[in-house]
Amino acid sequence: MEQNQTGNIVILDEDRILLQSLSQFLSRQGFTVDTASTAPQAIALLDRGSAQLLLADINLPGIKPLDWISQLRRSHPQVLLVALTGYGSIAQAVAATRAGAFDYLVKPIVDEEIRLVVHKALRQQALVFENQSLKNQLEQSLGLDRLVGRDPGMMRVFELAEAVAASRATVMLCGESGTGKSLLAKAIHHRSERRDKPFVEVSCGALPESLLETELFGHVKGAFTGATADRPGRFFAADGGTIFLDEINSATPAMQVKLLRVLQERQFEPVGSTQTRDVDVRFIVAANVDLAQWVKTGKFRQDLYYRINVVRIDLPPLRRRADDIALLAGRFLRRFAKECKREILGLTPAALAGLRQYAWPGNVRELENAIERAVVLCGNNRIDLEDLPQTIQPTLKLHPPAQSADLFDQPMTLEQALEGPEKRILQAALGRNGYNRQATSDELGINRTTLYKKMRKYGLDGPAELVRAG
Repeated sequence: MEQNQTGNIVILDEDRILLQSLSQFLSRQGFTVDTASTAPQAIALLDRGSAQLLLADINLPGIKPLDWISQLRRSHPQVLLVALTGYGSIAQAVAATRAGAFDYLVKPIVDEEIRLVVHKALRQQALVFENQSLKNQLEQSLGLDRLVGRDPGMMRVFELAEAVAASRATVMLCGESGTGKSLLAKAIHHRSERRDKPFVEVSCGALPESLLETELFGHVKGAFTGATADRPGRFFAADGGTIFLDEINSATPAMQVKLLRVLQERQFEPVGSTQTRDVDVRFIVAANVDLAQWVKTGKFRQDLYYRINVVRIDLPPLRRRADDIALLAGRFLRRFAKECKREILGLTPAALAGLRQYAWPGNVRELENAIERAVVLCGNNRIDLEDLPQTIQPTLKLHPPAQSADLFDQPMTLEQALEGPEKRILQAALGRNGYNRQATSDELGINRTTLYKKMRKYGLDGPAELVRAG
């Protein structure tokens, strides 16, 4: 015997005795039940948004069963429908399930039957919601939403990525190591029509030419010593999806010729084979050098460069995104604090100043590692300068913040003179509190409306995911 469950159910039937009987029975099972005697009444109940299941007589006046079911599936996709029907309507009930009804019951309805059907329907819906939740988590982890930034250069990156995602155009991502090229490539794929197909990433710089060739194109049995079986290769694995070639500048001249052919013809031969294979892949490539300059010096083929340089997206280094450092640090801090089960409230002003003044040769990847280290080693509830890597700590000492006397080097109003310090105070407080407006306003002793206005004034209103009301 199954235990009582909870859920919201709407019952539609013009038979008031049936409505009362089913309502009482399901209420005793632990469900919240609403009843309706007409289709408009039932739809009004569903519009409230809390119902999970509709038990409905589909033979009521004014209802064309199959059309009504189809419309219900479009207007309330979150609600499962169990059709109720009388004797002689079995064929129509079967048609109803084909039109989108989850199941059907024949009147008179037996308690055990309704109980089993309802439990089965709600279990099914729970699986649907779980799958949707997992899908939403995947979108959050792979989508553009994971790329944080309000810097104008990053905003341009987001705009280009959104614009090109739906196309088949080859994308070339340029930027220093650690700027997020791999993450952006995944986001572009996930927002494309190929999102349900494979995303295959290959680091060209991590493999010598001989291994890179078999890694990309695969090989047949006996192609070389140790080739004891056929291997399909990454291009074949990416068929229908996206292949991301990172550090394409590492490809040798011979490999560049082979890549050019695949880009042009979408064809290749596995190593040791004469059989040509067709492949349908979308190309995203990345380089951490100036490929245009490499073309001029003969290090990179000009024809391949023009083939991959269809849509170019330049990711700015972190040292040019000073205003994004607090946002990124806050995001990394919350993630690692949760993973490590640490209660860390934020960063001290000294730590934030150190992060902002450091040159970040490793870019966002280096910042992420620095925050992870600090979360692990932090002995208090706020990360201080001493918790950061030693490479960052001397920066603030060598380059102390400008003294307040510098404000008077040129004539200005008192309001103008106070803007700089006020912005820095707000920025530091927001960073310490992970851009939680309620916590920040409490710390500063001002109301949330005043804080919001000042954030807008100084351009401190970060992405919606980070600017939390509290």
